Amino acid sequence: MPGHGGTTRSSLDDLSIDGQVKRIHQFVECLKLNKKPFHLIGTSMGGNVAGVYAAHYPSDVCSVCLVCPAGLQYSRDNQFIKQIKELQNMTTSGKIPLIPSTPEEMSEMLQLCSYVRFKVPQQILQGLVDVRIPHNDFYRRLFLEITGEKSRYSLQQNMDRIKVPTQIIWGKQDQACGAMRTVFHANRTPDLGSM
Repeated sequence: MPGHGGTTRSSLDDLSIDGQVKRIHQFVECLKLNKKPFHLIGTSMGGNVAGVYAAHYPSDVCSVCLVCPAGLQYSRDNQFIKQIKELQNMTTSGKIPLIPSTPEEMSEMLQLCSYVRFKVPQQILQGLVDVRIPHNDFYRRLFLEITGEKSRYSLQQNMDRIKVPTQIIWGKQDQACGAMRTVFHANRTPDLGSM
């Protein structure tokens, strides 16, 4: 994903879902990956981006798989979504559960993101936090952008534009985006796979 891992980032980057889709498309064109349609897979925020990419650039994609995708509007909010909505009303100083700055917060984030409960040694938690902290301002800006009004439901708004076979996978125990699969009806998108 743009801005993650070893990729470059700028304070001028458009971190909205549409902005990320455009940067990924530039990457695809630069490497000429779209000479032949490709399969596109995305998880969580990446699922949102992958789905919107498939909607905007249908000739690039031959199928799309969205794993626990963000960007959907649900009939009811789970605890995580309620917490996100509360953050929208706060200043940028509020604690975001996906942006840990202490080993304890890292442990909480891992619990939120994992169904299987496992004990992570304190030294490992501290190391994970130490690696993330220099990037937390970026992660905070990104998080606030993709949960903001412009991007929050971008996948939902583009679902009817996805014309390629689409598979959406949710984990039964997903605490962030899961247990919400009732939003979609197979007739909304041609070839929408259901598991």
